[in-house]
Amino acid sequence: MARFVFACDSFKGTISSRRAAELLVHSARVRFPAVSCTCVQVADGGEGTVDAVVAATDGEFIHVAVSDPLGRSVCAHYGMLPEGRAVIEMAAASGLPLLVPDERNPLATSSYGTGQLIADALARGATDVSIAIGGSATNDAGMGCMRALGARFLDADGEDLAGVGSDLGRVESIDVSGMDGLLGRARFHVMCDVDNPLVGPRGATRVFAPQKGARPAVVRELEDGMASFADVLARTFGVDVSQEPGMGAAGGLAAAARLFLSAEVVSGVDWVLDLVGLTAALEGADLCITGEGHADSQSSHGKVVSGVSTRCRAAGVTCVAIVGGMDPGALGLLSQGVDALVPTAIGAGSVADALSHAERNFALAADRTFSLLALGRGMGECS
Repeated sequence: MARFVFACDSFKGTISSRRAAELLVHSARVRFPAVSCTCVQVADGGEGTVDAVVAATDGEFIHVAVSDPLGRSVCAHYGMLPEGRAVIEMAAASGLPLLVPDERNPLATSSYGTGQLIADALARGATDVSIAIGGSATNDAGMGCMRALGARFLDADGEDLAGVGSDLGRVESIDVSGMDGLLGRARFHVMCDVDNPLVGPRGATRVFAPQKGARPAVVRELEDGMASFADVLARTFGVDVSQEPGMGAAGGLAAAARLFLSAEVVSGVDWVLDLVGLTAALEGADLCITGEGHADSQSSHGKVVSGVSTRCRAAGVTCVAIVGGMDPGALGLLSQGVDALVPTAIGAGSVADALSHAERNFALAADRTFSLLALGRGMGECS
């Protein structure tokens, strides 16, 4: 009996990883009634990470009232896993989708709510905390997050700063004496799949701040502030991380986690795939179908499709990727273990139309995929 593995990322804002698997199971059994299906929820360290690992480990969701990027109260959640582990998505408390477009201004936003989630997990006994840092609305170098854990950022007069982006250039000293005593009992991991440094042309501000609402003049102000803050960090901790790869992730939160929390930076997709047991699920499988919302040149670097397909190649399992859309850069996936790419789009409609019919289009793409697989099997039997 054939066995298929389904391991898709969520299609942001439309289809969850779990729902994608359900649609694939339904379509597969139309063409292959006796097939055995194994469904694995996956993510790349961004949106959907908590859902995937809680499902895989029989963990639980913890709901907490925290500050959103502008300091308003928002109900966010994270995952508590067995053996004192916790997994937190920065986007749940400090994410760009929490703001409407005209509120997006990285001079005014803070990662404070992410720190509140970490503090809550520590108070509940977590001794191993992993932070997925994708999708942030902030460019505060993690000041807000560290403030929630007890750090103080002081100006030239020794006054406390709020820790928003506009404060970067005003920081003269940092006081870590009041940081949460529970921090020393925990190990920290930051899930990061970008290699941008903290400052410079490819740094946190110049690359990502425009995506968070910063106009050119604001980008210049933030970059100057980030460079000044990087100098203060170097004086405080005795090490300059401003050019280390990945330290610019999440508006510089990666750098703060590395210095204040001694966090280990790990590949988000590999961390998730290890935790959900994908390699074991692929043993003896005949086919794996993965997928994500849009495939392009970045899909080959730290995204779900590339992570899953690499493991499929190692296991000798055929891999098909169903994607919401694709451009020519996605063809690089064919050298990483993807045997076929199947886009869900079947017409020349608008992006809004594609999003509103995402589930229907995904189901149709699944039907096309399994009908072609059935055709291929039938032709093979005739040869």
